[in-house]
Amino acid sequence: MATEPPIKRVVSFFDGQNLFHHAREAFGIQYPNYDPWKLVEHICNSHGWAQNEIYFYTGIPSAIDKPFWNHFWTAKMAVMGTRGIKTFSRELRYRNQAITLANGNTTSTLVGQEKGIDVRIALDIVRYALENKYDVALVFSQDQDLSEAVTDIKKISTLHNRWIKVACAFPFSPASPKTRGINGTDWIKIDRTIYQACIDPNDYRPKPSK
Repeated sequence: MATEPPIKRVVSFFDGQNLFHHAREAFGIQYPNYDPWKLVEHICNSHGWAQNEIYFYTGIPSAIDKPFWNHFWTAKMAVMGTRGIKTFSRELRYRNQAITLANGNTTSTLVGQEKGIDVRIALDIVRYALENKYDVALVFSQDQDLSEAVTDIKKISTLHNRWIKVACAFPFSPASPKTRGINGTDWIKIDRTIYQACIDPNDYRPKPSK
């Protein structure tokens, strides 16, 4: 059996859109106002883990499709970069999606879709395990597509006789429609008190023109 390290090195992986949508459902927030650095710091301190690298991934709408959100994410990630957070982004792709209204009628709306974000996160989680960059992969997402990467990490742990843990941190409240973390991981619930303590003091939303 692999020996559990006394000091556990943590590399964190953020799915920016996934975290935002679940925080909105859990706490009613209106925009992604979380601070990744503070969230990682809080969780690592509470578990006695050694915080290392942070990776942040998100889809971003083009400046033509959604100038407001393009400005927001571009500004937010620029500041993340100054704090040593490594960022990865892809342009959102839009397609028409049919929705049913309360009166039974149907209409269509443009819906942005991320392409390749979950694949990139999964590849990095596995690659950095193979490179022995961490003992704990701290994943901020509830995307069950990442469970395959978790299975691969367990295989790497066995083959290399290394102690490796994958933890899944996610917003949670009585209003949360999804109460499960990624299968095969240790679940860390972020309640309202923790979330509010980890809000980014900067507001990257563009100011309305006068």
